[in-house]
Amino acid sequence: MLYCCNSPNKYKRLDAKLERKMVEAKKGSSGYHNFKSINSIIMKFPQLRDSLKNIRAVFEQYDEDSNGTIDHEELKKCLQKLQLHLTKEEVEDLFHSCDIDGREGIQFNEFIVLLCLIYLLKGPSSSNTTSRLGSPQLEATFDTVIEVFLFLDKNGNGKLNKNDMVKALNDASPQEKSPSHITRTRFEEMDWDRNGQVSFREFLFAFIKWVGIDTDEEISLTGG
Repeated sequence: MLYCCNSPNKYKRLDAKLERKMVEAKKGSSGYHNFKSINSIIMKFPQLRDSLKNIRAVFEQYDEDSNGTIDHEELKKCLQKLQLHLTKEEVEDLFHSCDIDGREGIQFNEFIVLLCLIYLLKGPSSSNTTSRLGSPQLEATFDTVIEVFLFLDKNGNGKLNKNDMVKALNDASPQEKSPSHITRTRFEEMDWDRNGQVSFREFLFAFIKWVGIDTDEEISLTGG
């Protein structure tokens, strides 16, 4: 399933903030260099999948009417409980940018993306003195996801392009390069608006799919 944005230009404000955060992380954090190849990322998929699935308990706690989505009011309660202090504008931006199917409710996979975006926006990961989400394990998982993006972002400008993806996939095994249609497919799964660039938000939705949150089966990044 490919996710689509109804209005590609609607979330430029949020994506611009995320882009700046990623540029800062690439330049300033010595901790973001754990991955040497796409294969080292794939090895992490089972661990990432298990950790992300633990978020479901939080999701169900705040889905008060048990309809499978978190609405505006439920999200406000969730953020208050987690002591995440966001402006009304920030909450609106996050809600609508993560509600990708336009149902006026955040589903589980969208909730994972929303929490990760909040984690990135709330401050530098280099500070371990203050917990941003109240769960060191979850924060470590989001740090790993951020590391994956930074590994793919070869030119360090806070967004991905097709050349980044081709280089990352082909560096995994120089003797056995990924077929061009595989590289193209993986990139298109991220590039919703077909503008040739992928924001961190777009990347997150595709990455969750690759890890296999919904199916327990990860998607091969380098094969068919």
